[in-house]
Amino acid sequence: MLISIVFRFRTVFVSDLHLGFRGTRAEEFAAFLKRVECERLYLVGDIVDMWVLRQRWRWPATHNQVARRLLKLAKRGTRVVYVPGNHDESLRPYAGIDLAGIRIATQAVHRLADGRRLLVCHGDEYDLAVQHSRLLSMIGGLGYDYLVALNRAVNSARALVGLRRWSFSQAIKKKVKGACTFISRFEDALIDEAKRRGLDGVVCGHIHDPRLETRPDGLTYANCGDWIERATALVEHEDGTLQIVDVERMLAASGWTPERHEEPEPIADEEPVLAQ
Repeated sequence: MLISIVFRFRTVFVSDLHLGFRGTRAEEFAAFLKRVECERLYLVGDIVDMWVLRQRWRWPATHNQVARRLLKLAKRGTRVVYVPGNHDESLRPYAGIDLAGIRIATQAVHRLADGRRLLVCHGDEYDLAVQHSRLLSMIGGLGYDYLVALNRAVNSARALVGLRRWSFSQAIKKKVKGACTFISRFEDALIDEAKRRGLDGVVCGHIHDPRLETRPDGLTYANCGDWIERATALVEHEDGTLQIVDVERMLAASGWTPERHEEPEPIADEEPVLAQ
């Protein structure tokens, strides 16, 4: 099947895909990778959910499809940088290694087309709950898994009566004062780190809250969002302008739907999936 619509950007940043987790929207991510063209692609952490995979191995064909298309992008000249997060922290000791064209880095500094420099990191390094209470963090992650599973069931029922998706966790974040305070402190800590390094802002993930804003001090805070409750990416246009894009809507506009599976790609044009 020919793909007529191509999404072109200078740079694409994505985070929190959580391959291995039942709720990941890997099929949509694979479809996005097939249609995107960019000079650089940053994988900003928690791309593979090793916490979940250690408990129960789940790796369907759509996850292999994501891996193949990432390798294919790298082969075709896109500079792919993988910045691990807390769920795929096992990759951090391999920082500096080039894996079939995908560069692993603990953090990165990206220069926009307009000259601004941004710190690229997952963000868990600045989350005190993760740094000082790993067990509590893992328990919270397990609770989030069940919340997402329940949310998927509710949204399936809402879709039957024509209602839009609704997110439990987003509702909680907006109404619980403690959650709002945590997010605010998280953002401030990252901006302070960028300021300390003499940079112009930060790109992160971790808290599954897509956001792009310019702070009063002129620094940029950008969070890629996630691929569980939504499907978002941060993109840089040719002039250096940043934008949060709703990939679900982009794919729908291109005519793609989850129910219509694409034909397999030619085997000769695919990169092998590396066994770990």
